[in-house]
Amino acid sequence: MAEREVRWTRTAQRDLNAIGNYIAEDSTDNALAVLDRLQGRAETLSDNAERGRMLPELRVVDVHQYRELIERPWRLIYRIEPGAVLVMAVLDGRRDLHSVLLERLVRA
Repeated sequence: MAEREVRWTRTAQRDLNAIGNYIAEDSTDNALAVLDRLQGRAETLSDNAERGRMLPELRVVDVHQYRELIERPWRLIYRIEPGAVLVMAVLDGRRDLHSVLLERLVRA
C-alpha cells in the first residue's frame, strides 16, 4: 500500500486553531500537547487511510466518501483522494454532527 500525503483544508486548520486557542486559555502546554496529538493522529492516515470508519451520519443519506478517525473527544473528518488524504474538519465528538454541519452551512 502506497503512502499518501496528509493535507489539511483551511476549515480543518481553523478547527485546530480554535481548539488550541480554547485550551490555551487555561494552559498553553496542554494546548500544544493536544494539537500535537491531533496532528500526529492525522499523520497516521498516510499509510492506512482506509481504517477510519465512514461517517454514520452521512452514510444514512448515501454519502460514503467521508471517513473519520477518533482522537477523543475529537473526530478527524477526512476524505481519501488519489495519493492524498484530505483532512476536512476536526469536530468535538460530543456535539451532534447534524448541528455542526447545519451551523457551518449557515455561516458559509
